[in-house]
Amino acid sequence: MDIVVWLLAGAAIGWSGLSFLRLNEGRGAVVSMIIGAVGGVFGGKAIAPIFTAGATVPGGFSSSTLVVAMIVAAVVLILANMVYTRFGV
Repeated sequence: MDIVVWLLAGAAIGWSGLSFLRLNEGRGAVVSMIIGAVGGVFGGKAIAPIFTAGATVPGGFSSSTLVVAMIVAAVVLILANMVYTRFGV
């Protein structure tokens, strides 16, 4: 269940980065949402256990993990934007 929430949160961050902040309009909405979703899953699965405590009930929802996943998704989008601007990839 957490992975689905991380995917949706990351995709929402990708969409908002494209729509409101105008991050890399040449890439398109779908690619931005995919990059955000991958960043969200990476943040929730790999980065969040390092910095936050997990849910108290195994398989439960942890809001701190969601916040870390959203922050990592935003950082991945910013890095992807920097790579696109620098190298045109």
